[in-house]
Amino acid sequence: MLSPSNTIGETGATLMVWTAVTLIATPFLWLSGDLLWYGWHQLSINFVVSVPQNAGREGGIGPILVSTGLIMTVCMAVAMPIGLGTALFLSEYTQNDQVSGRLIRGSLDVLAGVPSIVFGLFGNAFFCQLLGLGFSILSGGLTLACMVLPILIRTVEESFRAIAQDQRLSAAALGISQRATIQHILLPAAIPGVLVGCILGLGRAMAETAALIFTSGYVDRMPTSLMDSGRALSIHIYDLAMNVAGGNSNAYTTALVLIGLLLIINLSASWITKKWTTLNQLPS
Repeated sequence: MLSPSNTIGETGATLMVWTAVTLIATPFLWLSGDLLWYGWHQLSINFVVSVPQNAGREGGIGPILVSTGLIMTVCMAVAMPIGLGTALFLSEYTQNDQVSGRLIRGSLDVLAGVPSIVFGLFGNAFFCQLLGLGFSILSGGLTLACMVLPILIRTVEESFRAIAQDQRLSAAALGISQRATIQHILLPAAIPGVLVGCILGLGRAMAETAALIFTSGYVDRMPTSLMDSGRALSIHIYDLAMNVAGGNSNAYTTALVLIGLLLIINLSASWITKKWTTLNQLPS
């Protein structure tokens, strides 16, 4: 039987937990409710597919969605192979106490904390000016690829480290080379973790604004190539809210679309993680 002091302690701990949950959930619910209240009435298929008109005050976000999709495609097409290769190197070819491993992990930790505006300035100086790509979808996607690499590499590395060491030892005992072990054993087992890393990286990239202002530009017309300037959803929201008088209504609706996409991405990551955990649980 619990003593009165233990009961008070349990009640206090429960209260603290629920207070923390409330403090986290309240801003999200407040933000979501605000967006629904001001943006739901304009949300329609026509808004999603039509072109912006009158500086974005009227019309929809069709070209904005296309530009956002192209930027995200470039970002993940570049970040995935680099992130997968680096994660494999860190998990399979280096030890935690090796200088190369410590240097790479330290660099990733620093990059993860760099503000997005700094990535934007770097992308403008390197991709737009030095490489001559200008304000383009390609410049924006490459800049975002640099931003998502830390979270992608760390997530994929942990997915490889979560694979039981017995699988590596069994493959070595059978005389299977390390390359074949990675290709036929480790990669298939780590695919859910790789997908989760990609989805989380995509979610972060889609919400970025500062990095794209200096790289992909503001143009809101339909892009015809990766070298065209393209306006992402986050930049469109910023421009309507800050620079266009009377653009708040479309800004709210565009923000509602962006939040919906981010929710889908994050729920997909949670679903994949749950499925992965369930499939890899050993039967009791």
